[in-house]
Amino acid sequence: QVQLVESGGGLAQAGTSLRVSCAASGRTVDYTMGWFRQTPGKEREFVASISCSGGSTRYADSVKGRFAISRDNARNTVYLQMNSLKPEDTANYYCAARYSPLWEGTYDAPQRYQYWGRGTQVTVSS
Repeated sequence: QVQLVESGGGLAQAGTSLRVSCAASGRTVDYTMGWFRQTPGKEREFVASISCSGGSTRYADSVKGRFAISRDNARNTVYLQMNSLKPEDTANYYCAARYSPLWEGTYDAPQRYQYWGRGTQVTVSS
């Protein structure tokens, strides 16, 4: 079992950048990792996913070209670099993990993930 803790959220102006991090309690190398976001009254929305080695990534169309997911397995940490932020990016951002050793794919469905962090709030002002 792995525990996930997000950090790095906060208030940002539109057009600027922010990086959120997800620190895992265990080895992340065996886990496919993902970022999701959610606003009140809406379903959790896929943002990005990265394979165990970091060789494969997937993004939601709404963030493609602006956000970048990366991972440092030596530090058991996953990052989401968010550039050119828009007010519609305002949400609580959640880190997720799925145990999938040697799997080099990615997942965009929240039900595929077994472990979740508590989230970090990102607010983008216009």
